[in-house]
Amino acid sequence: MSNQLLLKGFEVELFTGRFSGEHVGVAAAVKRDLPDFVTEPDQRNLEYITAPESNYAPLTEALLAPRRRLRKWLEPRQLTILPGSTLSLGDSHRFERSDPLNPYHDLIETTYGTKVVTTSVHINLGVEDLPLLFAALRLVRCEAALFLALSASSPFLDGLPTGSHSQRWLQFPLTPERVPLFLSHPHYVGWVEEQLAIGSMRNERHLWTSVRPNGPHRPYELNRLELRICDLITDPSVLLAVTTLLELRVLSLLEKPNQLDPLEVSRLTPKELADLCDANDSAAAQMSLNAPLHHWRDGNSILCRSWIEQMLEEVAPLSKDLNLAKQLDPLHSVLSKGNQAMHWLQAHANGQPVEAVIQHSIAEMNVEEIATTKTEAILG
Repeated sequence: MSNQLLLKGFEVELFTGRFSGEHVGVAAAVKRDLPDFVTEPDQRNLEYITAPESNYAPLTEALLAPRRRLRKWLEPRQLTILPGSTLSLGDSHRFERSDPLNPYHDLIETTYGTKVVTTSVHINLGVEDLPLLFAALRLVRCEAALFLALSASSPFLDGLPTGSHSQRWLQFPLTPERVPLFLSHPHYVGWVEEQLAIGSMRNERHLWTSVRPNGPHRPYELNRLELRICDLITDPSVLLAVTTLLELRVLSLLEKPNQLDPLEVSRLTPKELADLCDANDSAAAQMSLNAPLHHWRDGNSILCRSWIEQMLEEVAPLSKDLNLAKQLDPLHSVLSKGNQAMHWLQAHANGQPVEAVIQHSIAEMNVEEIATTKTEAILG
């Protein structure tokens, strides 16, 4: 099975803080002691990256092992890992530098402030054939809103509900503000070179959008697709289910590009598709699974939850062929019971203060990780 699957890797950002839910920045100290973690400009969050792996079996351990090491480091300091993708109980009016002498961090703080102080998970899939990579990028960008809806986990900021399910995606500065649907690798290269020349991108990494090409020497040498839109997903089984759905969509396209490449089959122009994608992403950030979206094939309105159900039906035969059907089960639970943001908002609507909601989720996340680790140990 693994020979038919794509290489997969994750970039996972995490917040640290007290068990009360207060954010506490320790990223610089963590990096000194735990070399597999890297800092972000604000020291209240940090990041780890998993090695590329095609088989799903090792991925749960790959995701949890760094978190166990981090928890062990945090424990004597009476700190923990915080769920959610925004400063739920934090102070979004203050930037806390992880490296005061870093000039790039100066730029980030001055230009964006705490809008960038969020956590997320980036999912990378290896695709080396460049025409197929850009076809996959087009498809995934047109469906990125669905993955945001499944992952939404940031309805709070500064101790208050924001009125949205993914405050992170609404506040994070998309850069450049308008990104076209890339027609080919040369189109992408020319566009990036133009942005660098006019200063709308500071470097080749300064493309902050829902999905982008990635590789050893961007924009010229590329070998993977990077989905960047997802909020932090703390449950590894849900994250792997989201990854499975993403991979099945890309594998379906690689098998039949003429049927799934929006450039080939959509009734909309590339500019209309880019506008549709951006509007869908914003709608999913507001209402996630309940968002009214517009399908990339024809522009017709469709409920986000219904679109995901439709997609699961479409990939069902391939999931069975690859023995991945059971791995999609957590998505059916998310569709029927709601994502993390919806759970939190419901608890808050039932009378729980935001602080209590976050504190309960901190404890729940810790228990779930311990249970998952024990299960992995038994199976291993």
